[in-house]
Amino acid sequence: MTRLDDAPGAVAAYLASHESRQLLRFITCGSVDDGKSTLIGRLLHDTRGVFDDQLSALASDSRRHGTQGERVDYALLLDGLAAEREQGITIDVAYRYFSTPRRAFVVADCPGHEQYTRNMATGASTADAAVVLVDARKGLLTQTRRHSYIVSLLGIRHVLLAVNKMDLVDYDEAVFDSITAEYRELSASLGIAHVSAVPLSALEGDNLVGRSPNMPWYTGPALLEFLETVPLDAPAMDRGFRMPVQWVNRPNQDFRGFSGTVAAGAVRPGDEVVALPAGRRSKVARIVTADGDIDVATPGRAVTLTLADELDISRGDVIAGAHDAPEVSDQFAAHLLWFDVQPLLPGRPYWLKIGAREVGASVTEIKHKVDVNTQEPLAAKHLEMNEVGYCNLYLDHPVPFEAYRDSREMGAFILIDRHTNATVGAGTIDFALRRAANIHWQHIEVDKVARARIKGRSPRCIWFTGLSGAGKSTIANLVEKRLHALGLHTYILDGDNVRHGLNKDLGFTDEDRVENIRRVAEVAKLMTDAGLIVLVSFISPFRSERRLARGLFDDGEFIEVFVDTPLELAESRDAKGLYAKARAGRIPNFTGIDSPYEVPENAEIVLDTCSASPEALAERVVQRLLDR
Repeated sequence: MTRLDDAPGAVAAYLASHESRQLLRFITCGSVDDGKSTLIGRLLHDTRGVFDDQLSALASDSRRHGTQGERVDYALLLDGLAAEREQGITIDVAYRYFSTPRRAFVVADCPGHEQYTRNMATGASTADAAVVLVDARKGLLTQTRRHSYIVSLLGIRHVLLAVNKMDLVDYDEAVFDSITAEYRELSASLGIAHVSAVPLSALEGDNLVGRSPNMPWYTGPALLEFLETVPLDAPAMDRGFRMPVQWVNRPNQDFRGFSGTVAAGAVRPGDEVVALPAGRRSKVARIVTADGDIDVATPGRAVTLTLADELDISRGDVIAGAHDAPEVSDQFAAHLLWFDVQPLLPGRPYWLKIGAREVGASVTEIKHKVDVNTQEPLAAKHLEMNEVGYCNLYLDHPVPFEAYRDSREMGAFILIDRHTNATVGAGTIDFALRRAANIHWQHIEVDKVARARIKGRSPRCIWFTGLSGAGKSTIANLVEKRLHALGLHTYILDGDNVRHGLNKDLGFTDEDRVENIRRVAEVAKLMTDAGLIVLVSFISPFRSERRLARGLFDDGEFIEVFVDTPLELAESRDAKGLYAKARAGRIPNFTGIDSPYEVPENAEIVLDTCSASPEALAERVVQRLLDR
């Protein structure tokens, strides 16, 4: 072998050979204890992807943490967390890089436990192929089916079924054939296009990097040979040009460009393009790179485009070919995998991030959730952690998109909790429910300012929240009487009264409570547009929905009033006997008993009903309103 420091130019040639190799991203998945970490660890070892010092540490760690007695435990090369080594399981997604003369690889070892399904989806989101492991002794398990469904959902087209631990079933061909036949039936129902199968023993190295003499009946490729030869999807050159904008490049006042990575198609100077979602058109003036201007940019190339016209383009917009542009919409049908311990409730607001664009979003309807074992649709009003649902989504701004089956880059999204900024879900767009361009705001000459002027007072929404029996309606009624006496135009939206009409179809589940507040907030918004002072008296137990309501109004227009009453005092005032019925189990989902009340964190007014009369508290609200 030639030493790199003995041959002039050898280093450059060596690096060039690595740059020219194709890169395959793949995942290993399956049920817990099927041997995923052992397989990758042995693969890294046998392809010389482990340094000498790592081998020494592995031998030491195997004696301390290993599960193979005196033998090397290759799984420890992947199970990096202390908790993983102690439990002998994979929790996080472990990424490793290795290469052969034919190809370079990035492999993601995905956890097998159901509670870490979201981690598996993260690893699968960028993969070109999947290696699905099955323990030859156990066959297909629930998590095998779950992972295979997610592989299908995320558009991975090439799957290798690795029937592992064949040494523990005496390398029996009939066992392999039975498991393979069952998996092919499953993959056909999931629509996975290309499935291969290999019998192996990751621990013994059988059929891993070369054919094993222990299974002469198997004539297919070893696992590494499959990985080296599995076809990679060609760059999307047959589709129109698309480039999501990552950055508006303004190094000085004389240069303005739009930087991003080409997702599909090709672009050349002089090509006509359109900026989405605005729909403004221009032509490409230059294609700028770190190495200078180029004549054409193709998929995967990071470039900066300058345009012939001054267009208002921001991060998250998409520059596309003018004659084959993607759709723009604000409503979608989508598959959604839920990550969070708190359930997904329709109507609750989230941030949606697609590419570099972030907009407000909510799930308007869960059409059904999916039984990952049978792929059957099941009725659902919410999604729990690790459940998959087929949902309708509404966004507060239209976004350019493509169906996920056509473009991972423009068809995948995540949902983010507005309060914690945690990623709570990930989804794939199926199709638009309508074209955003078909619906516009109708211009109306008489606006909110004009309506308020004739009434002599700026409109407000005063939102009273607190436990049942706290005194919200009593105080709101006193406030309205005082404002009415001052000649101001008001209206009360009371929780009980609204449920006789607008919301009479809603119950008291968490899902119905979210929808209850969403509808009332929209009505209150319309009433403030009419120039009224609107008093909303609702328990509104969840902070998320109160934030949603606040977000509908202009700055300073929404006043949150927390009627602070201890539960014991609220119960003692309960003339209707609702608390007693709730404690007896006759009223389910009762706030304060078996359904939570989330105390406001930043209410403009806090009314302590233990320290003052309703009349005095009402006067505080009136004075605050008049002062503003």
